[in-house]
Order: sequence, then C-alpha cells, then structure tokens
Amino acid sequence: MIGLIFGDTDFPKQVLKTIKKKKIKYLIIDLSKSKKFKQDKKTHIVSLGQFGKIINILKNNNCKKVLFAGKVNKPNFSKLKLDFKGIYYIPRIIKASKLGDAAILKEIIKILAQNNIKTENSLKFNPELSLKKGNYSNIKANKQDKLDIKKAIKTLNSLKQYNYSQGVVVRNNKVISIEGKGGTKRMLEKSKSKKFKNYGVLVKFPKKKQDLRIDLPTIGFKTIKQSKEAGLKGIVVKNKKHVFLNKNKCIGFANKNRMFILVK
Repeated sequence: MIGLIFGDTDFPKQVLKTIKKKKIKYLIIDLSKSKKFKQDKKTHIVSLGQFGKIINILKNNNCKKVLFAGKVNKPNFSKLKLDFKGIYYIPRIIKASKLGDAAILKEIIKILAQNNIKTENSLKFNPELSLKKGNYSNIKANKQDKLDIKKAIKTLNSLKQYNYSQGVVVRNNKVISIEGKGGTKRMLEKSKSKKFKNYGVLVKFPKKKQDLRIDLPTIGFKTIKQSKEAGLKGIVVKNKKHVFLNKNKCIGFANKNRMFILVK
C-alpha cells in the first residue's frame, strides 16, 4: 500500500493511471484546490493542517511509503482546519513557509519521516515522464538562443536557496521575467512581446538544493502553447530532473511552430 499525496496539475492523473495499471494498492490524500480526486473511493479529503488525521489514515492502512505529485499551494494559515497534531506541527510549517514553497514540502517530509513514513521519488512509477539530455524537436538552438539559455541558467543559479522560482524567461540576453507566486502561466503572460516573435527561451530547472523526490519543474502542452503565445522560441529543462507531460503532443506543436525543446 502506498499513500498518494496529490495536488494540482495533470501529473497526479498520470501517476494514478500507472498505479492502477500495475494493480498497486493505494490510497489518496487529496490536497488539490478543486478536490479533483473526490470521485475515487480510495480518496481522503483532508486539510493540510490535519496532520494527525493524515498520519492516522496512512498508519491505519499500513502505508509506510508516500509519493507526492502535483503542486501543493501555500495555504492561508489563518483559515486552516487544525487537529491536535496540526496545532503541534503548524509552527514549523509557518516558519518554513517564510523560506518558500520548497521549504514547506521539505518540512512535511521531515514530519512524515519522524512518524516512520518514507517519501518516494515522484517519478518512481513514471520514469518515462523525465527526458534524457538531447534536442527533441526539428529546430535546434542557434547562437543567440544558447546565449539566452546560458543567461537564464546563471540567473536561476543566483537565486536564494529557498526561492520558489523554477523558471525564467530570457530574450536577447535580457531577463524578461522570473517565476513568481503566480507560477509559470503568469510569468509567460508577463513575457509577451509585440515586437519579437520566435525569440527568447523559457528555462525551468529545479530550485537550488531542492529535494528531487518532490516538486520537480513540470512542462506540459499548456506550457509550450503559452510559450508560443509569449513569442518564445524554445523551452529548456534539466536532464532527468523534471516532469514532461504530453511529450508527443508537445513535440508535434514545437515542430509545427518552429520551436525547440532542449534537455540540458
């Protein structure tokens, strides 16, 4: 039995599909905003502050391992439903939240570990969703694109340790936008240009010192479509340190729109 702690994005759906196909026993802790897994009989609707309930659900079902998939947004702590253990643990979570989303997830993993519950890599059952080094489109990065990529990587590496930013947009060697609390979609909306079409790159790399079992940068069809709308030429992710959804559909779109998909 494995506990699936699911948030938003389409990644959890892919994980669940594989789990069911392999006939692995599971239960779901649904932390998504819309409670998208409530129709599944094995789903438990729980508040992030109900640590006692979460731990009891896992232990009562003999779940010694959990897997995180999808984005878990920072909650409004004043509105959280807290149980007894939640009251005990929440100061740690609030303190971690000041360092960013990555720190919150790290703290939750520590709490689970203290209760003898191990966190598995998010890609344990879906390694095919992470691509190896290489160019996956007909179009390749040219000299200017490579300068933009280098600038983007340098920018991400210069961010503070627990900064929540996984993405940056660079065009003509100029940083156009860095991912903020609005996520990739908002960053790309801010990066739109009437002057430039098919110029610039989106680079999405893991946060510095990130726990690579969880919260990996995720790319899907919406991302590449939004990148096209922003006037960008390419998307770059890090070798085996990302989640890439709808790969074939994305590659087809990139080829049709003269964009590149590169794994560094």
